[in-house]
Amino acid sequence: MNLHEYQAKKLFNKYEIPIPKGYCIKELDEIEKTISNLSTGPWVIKCQIHAGGRGKSGGIKITNSKKEIHEFAKKWLGNKLITYQTDKNGQKVNYLLIEKKTIIKKELYLSFVINRKKSSIMLISSDSGGVDIENIFKKKSNNIYKEILESCYLIQDFQSRKIAFKLGLQGNQINQFVKICNKLSLLFLENDLTTLEINPIVIDDKNNLICLDGKIIIDDNAIYRNYSLYEEHDNSQLDKREVYAANDNLNYIPLDGNIGCMVNGAGLAMGTMDLIKFHGGNPANFLDVGGNTTVEKVEKAFKIILLDSNVKVILVNIFGGIVRCDLISNGIINSVINLKIKIPIIVRLEGNNSINGIKALKKSNLNIIAANSLNDAVKKAIKNSIGKHNYVDFNR
Repeated sequence: MNLHEYQAKKLFNKYEIPIPKGYCIKELDEIEKTISNLSTGPWVIKCQIHAGGRGKSGGIKITNSKKEIHEFAKKWLGNKLITYQTDKNGQKVNYLLIEKKTIIKKELYLSFVINRKKSSIMLISSDSGGVDIENIFKKKSNNIYKEILESCYLIQDFQSRKIAFKLGLQGNQINQFVKICNKLSLLFLENDLTTLEINPIVIDDKNNLICLDGKIIIDDNAIYRNYSLYEEHDNSQLDKREVYAANDNLNYIPLDGNIGCMVNGAGLAMGTMDLIKFHGGNPANFLDVGGNTTVEKVEKAFKIILLDSNVKVILVNIFGGIVRCDLISNGIINSVINLKIKIPIIVRLEGNNSINGIKALKKSNLNIIAANSLNDAVKKAIKNSIGKHNYVDFNR
């Protein structure tokens, strides 16, 4: 679950991590009060979306003019911002963050992420922070510094100092950096984060460290422990299919192909998509219906897949362990009838009650093709992926 920058900074403030003074607004009539609270300019006004690249796309403005702030707010509030990290439709701007501008002497980069190979949290830092940090990482530059947090998953002071020296920090800046890293690692652990990124963390004109930006991603599996943050989540930033899927307890991720996928189990789903790509096809989505699926849940999964106008065929790949294959086949048959699905559905069933499930599909006389194996199912799906799509908008 992604947070907006203003939400990340609320957490930073809670953990006493230095940030610029600022306020979040969502209505035009809040601007005057916000500016008066920040005294004289210059000010920085930022569009709040779940994507980077805002500055390069006009989503961040520095100005001394109240008039320009009003014009910026009128331009963006309620409209969509397109950056290199969004899709072609962009993301809706529901909030703006207005801050007092910080005088910057140097920009640095700092993040905490999950290192899955080490099964631990890792600090990453660089003395080349700012808008071009992606290029620094692509070049695998020598000025990228890393530390694994092995002791109770919290960073140790000696690790922070080592990074501070490499960043060229001096005097009290080193102590500030150690304190910031300690607070950030605690924030990361206590809030079940998978990503915490500050780009940039800067040295200001008073030689102090300040976090000018904040990107936070919370582990979806731990949302029940962070429900207050979940309630503030901006669902407009998500694809509507992802929102529907989350409400139905389905794990769905949209992709750009034309073969819809419905699979039970994340590993099998990824393997199915790999095989589709291997044989020259393109999956339209990742969708894991899980092991506790029902006939009703199968129909909901079909609805979500069919909201994608690019889908030309649907591949259902079920390995019956906990879930019964005959239950899945009943769900498929009901879905085709109730939703009036016209596009081909390729089904591979294996395991618990698969024989009865396949028999039911064949007896239905519907546009459902049973496959003998996963390879056979994938090849049939690719063959049927060329054709006219019966687009369905269920207006959910």
